[in-house]
Amino acid sequence: MNPTTSALQQRPNVHEMVVVHRVFRRELTALPRLVRRVAEGDAARAGLVAEHLALILDGLHMHHTGEDAVLWPLLHVRAAPSSDLVETMQRQHEVVDGRTEEVRTLATAWAKAPTALGGEQVAQLVEGLATALFEHLDLEEREILPLVARHITVEEWQSLGEHGREAMSFRQLPLMFGAILEDADADERDQMLAQLPAPVRLVLRTIGARQYRRYINRVRVA
Repeated sequence: MNPTTSALQQRPNVHEMVVVHRVFRRELTALPRLVRRVAEGDAARAGLVAEHLALILDGLHMHHTGEDAVLWPLLHVRAAPSSDLVETMQRQHEVVDGRTEEVRTLATAWAKAPTALGGEQVAQLVEGLATALFEHLDLEEREILPLVARHITVEEWQSLGEHGREAMSFRQLPLMFGAILEDADADERDQMLAQLPAPVRLVLRTIGARQYRRYINRVRVA
């Protein structure tokens, strides 16, 4: 059923997606360098870098499955003249998903027995993933978010965030929110945290923030 006119008078804050996209741009740009810096045979360091890579890939998977479940079906119906664009976004998801699985498989093997050659292969796969993903994110921000602002209700938009939070583990939640908030300005932080229950906001601003700082400092030490 189409949303009512009154429901669409309240526009979703689509800038939230731009804030989330920064995480993938920042981390997938940095990760090839981190992988290449791992010394051959340093399984402890390789394991930490591979764990961080897995966290980012998990966040990307949660982000995309939410769009697959909520955005694309609704936009197909409500923004029918843009169906070709929506189908392009879906095809790009398939490409990104395929490259993500390639990265996961090779990174898992490399972390167990880190070699310079294996690290270089992982780094190159991550760079290939980043190229495909960044093209997708650019198109999404330029063409899809204006459609979302016109055709998706606030409640439907918020369900994307709920999908991601429900899919995250207890350990992942503060790390992913820390990554999202790292480059956010004060207004963006307030907007992202406002969606959460007060007790969760308190934990993320205090214990969770300290946990993220310790974690990311270990990841970026090299």
